[in-house]
Amino acid sequence: MGRILGVQGGVIARKQALVAGLDDNDLERLLRRRELSPVHPGVYVEHTGAPTWLERAWAAVLFHAPAALAGPSALRLHRAGARLADPVTVDDPIHVVVATGRRLNPPAGVRLHRVTRFDEVVLGHLGPPRVRVEHALLAVASAARSEAGAVAVLADGCQQGLTTPGRLTAALATNRRLPRRQLLLSVVDETAAGVRSVLEHRYRSRVELPHGLPTGQRQRRVRLGRSTAYRDVEYRGPGVGRGLVVELDGRLGHEGALDRWADLDRDLAATLAGDLTVRLGWGQVMARCRLAAAVARLLLARGWQGRPRPCCPGCDVTDLP
Repeated sequence: MGRILGVQGGVIARKQALVAGLDDNDLERLLRRRELSPVHPGVYVEHTGAPTWLERAWAAVLFHAPAALAGPSALRLHRAGARLADPVTVDDPIHVVVATGRRLNPPAGVRLHRVTRFDEVVLGHLGPPRVRVEHALLAVASAARSEAGAVAVLADGCQQGLTTPGRLTAALATNRRLPRRQLLLSVVDETAAGVRSVLEHRYRSRVELPHGLPTGQRQRRVRLGRSTAYRDVEYRGPGVGRGLVVELDGRLGHEGALDRWADLDRDLAATLAGDLTVRLGWGQVMARCRLAAAVARLLLARGWQGRPRPCCPGCDVTDLP
């Protein structure tokens, strides 16, 4: 039994204890001596204090076995502290997934979900078992309070190397009943195009596309001496004219003094290469029509051969010469 407790973070199910050679009398004695205490019916932890989040996670999976952590509970273990969702506390519900068709009554503190293709989406060899990171990310994004929250979850997941747009698309193809599925598909498409933040998504979807601006190249890698940088949006090439770089300061990582120096180094390098850099924040992107008109003027002055279009009556783009 000690080996099982060690592997499972100090949690064991009654069935496991019986297989390990104990009987119900042994379990009663351990409970009486307070060497074990119940978390759920038939699931025990090896102390009498309040269980930790991980102990609660193990207990929820064992109580519903075969089961796996899902959504934010799975993501907490996949992301190892990355900024992908709201902070998780010890009292937050544990999200667990089981195969479709099983009739179970989850105990207090557990949110139960059902999924088809259970064996395909679950990583049963991990401890505790959890759904694949793509399915965890999509579940959290689909339940986000806003479109911006959904964008942040998926964009951060890709930016941090936990998954790729291709794997997210494949996971979406197997889950056609996921809430807000069409929104998530569009977010994944934008992530594949290079969008890496909520502000970049807002710029592309509310400034660039509806106003007929040329499609910028996203996250182009450039060398700055011995270091490497990525430009958020870059306009250049036939029909677009001389280079215009748009940097969007809406992500974590642009607040500190060292980051500001890195931003300045990028802007200087772009200027020396003959490019013009415009650095924008939330205030500019929220005034989308005014910003579209300003970017259009810059593009036209640098040789863009196209013309912007107004997105609505009264759009600032209408007044361009």
